[in-house]
Amino acid sequence: MYTCFDIADYFLSKAEDDEELLSNLKLQKLMYYAQGLYLITNGQPLFSENIEAWTYGPVVPDLYHKHKNYGAGGIPAPTDFDHNKINRQDCEFLNEIYEVFGQYSALRLKELSHSDICWKNAYDKGAKTIISHDEMIKHMKKYLVYA
Repeated sequence: MYTCFDIADYFLSKAEDDEELLSNLKLQKLMYYAQGLYLITNGQPLFSENIEAWTYGPVVPDLYHKHKNYGAGGIPAPTDFDHNKINRQDCEFLNEIYEVFGQYSALRLKELSHSDICWKNAYDKGAKTIISHDEMIKHMKKYLVYA
């Protein structure tokens, strides 16, 4: 299992290769869909940190705090990221997630995540409630047609 920082660094590097910088908002949504779809397809989490239901959608708190100083601006890719940290099969998976969900704006991804029942159920219980893996597995299967 990876850390959220490993996966985020992969997405940030991928975006930079495509001459894009990801905002914290967009990065958070990519992390959410990566975690949920990985849970469904592999039966285990992609990364160990929890995802919480915040006002603007699902958030990995540790990752948010690491990059919050960029505000709504783009986050540069790390210069020291080692792509070998992530195995080939998982790189292919992350590339699919990026291809499918990365095409959308941060605001569109926020809207999309707000339509997810697993986010709604957690958010209705109170801001910053953990979104359970069971909820993600139960409700994110609709995205398998995309990935």
